[in-house]
Amino acid sequence: MPYPPYRGDKLKIFNLAKQLAPHHELHLLTIAESHEDIAYGEQLKSMRVEGSDKLLFARVDWVYRPLVKSYVSALLGLFGSKPLQLAFFQSRAFKKRLDQTLLQPFDAIHVQHLRMGQYLDKKVPNNAVLDLPDAFSLYWKRRMENAKNPVLRIFNRLEYKRMHNWEQRLLPQFRLNLVCSVEDRNHLLQTCQLPESRLGFLPNGVDDQAFSPKANHSQRPTVLFTGNMDYAPNIDAVQWFAEEIWPQITANLPRAEFVIAGQRPVSAVRALASDSIRVVGFVEDLSEAYAQAHVLVSPLRLGAGTQNKVLEAMSMGVPVVCTSVGFFGLGIASGNGVVLASDSNEFAQLVLEILKEPRKAKEIGAKGYELVQTRFAWRVVAKQLEAFFTGISTH
Repeated sequence: MPYPPYRGDKLKIFNLAKQLAPHHELHLLTIAESHEDIAYGEQLKSMRVEGSDKLLFARVDWVYRPLVKSYVSALLGLFGSKPLQLAFFQSRAFKKRLDQTLLQPFDAIHVQHLRMGQYLDKKVPNNAVLDLPDAFSLYWKRRMENAKNPVLRIFNRLEYKRMHNWEQRLLPQFRLNLVCSVEDRNHLLQTCQLPESRLGFLPNGVDDQAFSPKANHSQRPTVLFTGNMDYAPNIDAVQWFAEEIWPQITANLPRAEFVIAGQRPVSAVRALASDSIRVVGFVEDLSEAYAQAHVLVSPLRLGAGTQNKVLEAMSMGVPVVCTSVGFFGLGIASGNGVVLASDSNEFAQLVLEILKEPRKAKEIGAKGYELVQTRFAWRVVAKQLEAFFTGISTH
């Protein structure tokens, strides 16, 4: 259910819908995993285009699938050939509802994620577009390579191989596939052997109205990390930063503070709290957290695609220090809003430079803001998606 639009796919679908709805009739079919999801779905049914009586979605439909069913499906998936990511979302009821829905004529069909793409396996409509948040095989490959626990390494290798096989199976069936990063596109071009014309680039976006530059009134040099704090790559990122990088920063700037903001922080994250590290949990208005930060850090070692946190900071003119994970997917030069760090020592040094040199920080942040206006604002991204839809529906 793409509401509330806090993070990830929910944020993407909701914001693209807001941009497309004034000019198109949109229909939504999704899965509700809880009664809370159903309540949000009812809210979506009555939402209207801003400044208009037109509904955001002409129709909102869902299949209720309790999480317990998904967990059982994933457990049974261990004995099959599908990635557990796909087995988790496997539903006969949803497949039946989708088949019924597709009896209606649509100009274009937007399929979000490989999880939904599995429902069209061997029966992909000619006007369907598969939109991938990232190359999941690349994500699991990195998890496999970085796993220290032997059991986790075996599991990650299994999921990587299965995801790799399903990407090779599904992507060639779609006339057009979209990915949000240059790095992911290059990876999938190689592994799936697709012609370049069938693998398009659609970057992640940001609401540049909600995330606009604000004055910083923080009394301490403040470093910020945001993200869902029960998500393995984010947990690994803040642990690595707190243990390997943060001590180098506080040795030079004892007054500095590291703020970890994000919902559902697990015990390993809460345990990082100290005099200089603050774990704040869920933040309703992230723009306020960015406004009080002098630099955002994205020390991810696992994952793929691009990070919403990075785009949001750029939109507010906040400089970012980032590892290669997420950076190369942006397709920008280091220093244009985001500075690339290759290891823990360089990461610490770059953060210190930004904290100690306000003029340099302002220059980096300004370049990031300019890039958002021309490439990453949702209104720009939606125009690109609209062009993809037009192209596939007219050929």
